[in-house]
Amino acid sequence: MKFAMLRTGCSLAILALAIGSASAATIRIAEHRQARIDALNASIPAIEAKLGVDIEVVEYPAPEKDYFSKLLTELGAGNAPDLFTANNDADVPDLVAAGYVADITAAVQSWDGYPELLDVVKRLSTMPDGKMYQLDSMLSVSQIYYRRDVLDAAGISTDQPKSWAELLDRVREIKAKTGKYGLLLPAGTTWGGGAFYEGVMLMLVGTSTPQILNADGTLDLTGEGIADVLDFYKTLIDEDLMPIDPLLGPEPWVIPKYEMFPAGELVATTCGSWCYIYDWGPESKNPIPDVTDAVGTWAVPNEDGSGSTVTVGGQSIWMVNAKGADTEMATKVLLELSAVQPTVEYAKRLGNIPARRDALDNADFQALPELVPVLQNAESGTYLQSGEGFSAVSEGFARATEALLRKETDAAGAQQILIDYTRNLLGDEMVK
Repeated sequence: MKFAMLRTGCSLAILALAIGSASAATIRIAEHRQARIDALNASIPAIEAKLGVDIEVVEYPAPEKDYFSKLLTELGAGNAPDLFTANNDADVPDLVAAGYVADITAAVQSWDGYPELLDVVKRLSTMPDGKMYQLDSMLSVSQIYYRRDVLDAAGISTDQPKSWAELLDRVREIKAKTGKYGLLLPAGTTWGGGAFYEGVMLMLVGTSTPQILNADGTLDLTGEGIADVLDFYKTLIDEDLMPIDPLLGPEPWVIPKYEMFPAGELVATTCGSWCYIYDWGPESKNPIPDVTDAVGTWAVPNEDGSGSTVTVGGQSIWMVNAKGADTEMATKVLLELSAVQPTVEYAKRLGNIPARRDALDNADFQALPELVPVLQNAESGTYLQSGEGFSAVSEGFARATEALLRKETDAAGAQQILIDYTRNLLGDEMVK
């Protein structure tokens, strides 16, 4: 701190300000994608003023895979930012096992916002040992989004499909009556984690074997549910019911979700609540006019017709760098980022759902009518319990679905690709 340059007679207030500014902690936060950065920047001034902290935003690469690759590199080197997010809940156990993430259990559970968290969020944010190393401040709520206007024009029912068989019949009817692709499930290696988290997982939780993680922490990849999901993919591919060529390109989501769906060439796709705003809303690159009227949603039906499933997962899954310079202050910033207004800032720009019940009382959130019912229904959502090794599982599913896209194997062969890849990375003792 340099005070020699202060002029004689300067006010005590100015001196106090200089001392306070010089001594303020600096917390570095990793963030990626412009909309997320904008949401974060909107919240920073109030947090800095409340906590007396300086916050520096470190911009990371936008693609999720590149973001996480850089994060792992910097965590391994010991120079990662103080706060960062995971792409998915399943990324967290491996970060914990590597010693990269601080235990924030006591701080979160004593926080005044804790009672407002949805119960499903508390479960998502808690490891099997009862500790919390993450706080899922936002939720991804995933369903099937369909072009209501296209179906109405073709005289095709928009009723909720009751089973996989009924969903498949609906998709076939779409192709027969309109000539359009009926359903997109993310798949292939270039889609990365989305092939699992935005596709396979949504189907898997509605099968006879809805979980992968065993009680002892091992992974069961031989379940009948996995085979059935991969067979559903194979049917869509073999019958030309979903677009294939775009999924083999470098950015497989761009053509189907941002071009074909707005044009009505793709009639249904899995997606999350963000799609109403970020993908097809008025400020998106290719908006759908009157999007909330033109686009409806179906919950993913359970395989056997026993009901339907709304799958939830974390977004803005905040964690504290265990090797950061000031983990206590970083934790305080994390909690402030999980308050109502910052989560609403993310919701406005991204379309994800605040993880708190009291966000429903926020005027800015009430101004997002497409998101309000999603938050109201999120508490009953289902999620996939994650554990160590899930990053390998995610990549294994991407490779398995890639083989199906290229028509190199059947469902059983794709499941074996998943098993072999995961065993090669994690060892025979981890994969059953």
